[in-house]
Amino acid sequence: MRINLPTWLTLFRVLLLPVMVVVFYLPFRWANLVAAVVFVLAAFTDWLDGYLARRLDMTSAFGAFLDPVADKLMVAITLFLLVQSAPTGWPGILLAITAAVIVGREISVSALREWMAEIGERSKVKVAFLGKLKTMMQMVALVTLLLQHDAETLRYYHIGEALLVVAGILTIWSGLDYLRAAWPALRGDAPGVKKSEKYPLQNS
Repeated sequence: MRINLPTWLTLFRVLLLPVMVVVFYLPFRWANLVAAVVFVLAAFTDWLDGYLARRLDMTSAFGAFLDPVADKLMVAITLFLLVQSAPTGWPGILLAITAAVIVGREISVSALREWMAEIGERSKVKVAFLGKLKTMMQMVALVTLLLQHDAETLRYYHIGEALLVVAGILTIWSGLDYLRAAWPALRGDAPGVKKSEKYPLQNS
């Protein structure tokens, strides 16, 4: 299997994640800035690999699998780091709840898309504008929180936290939108869904 340029960029994004984790915990004042820069670089490769894959017609099955995995790893790992270092009290509780909502939604929607793909209905749960808006809001919030998580004043941290809450609301909204689109198939009412396909073999 030959790995094309967009897939190399996706692999590079995955390799940036442990770098961000190490930098995040470095005992230097500039560590939060560098961690945010690494996150922005990873987010940029997310846009760039998709653009190149479409522009140069360099799509691949492996790339299509790896890209969403890399995206979800990037968001989940960053959220875990921020929750672990969050201030005590309500700010930390709010961040933990929002992170749980976002990660839970990603797991649920991924499972939904996998199931819809098994019955040939994947196109009904493709990424919509609301999902893209959620992702953009999420990225801005995470960069702000990475920059401010250990600052003496949490002024901008609270702005990032508010943006993440908005992203969490959009996360629930878009998740419900995907569920609504998939509901006929989940009920077994979608055209072309055979009785044997309504309940595919479950894996542990």
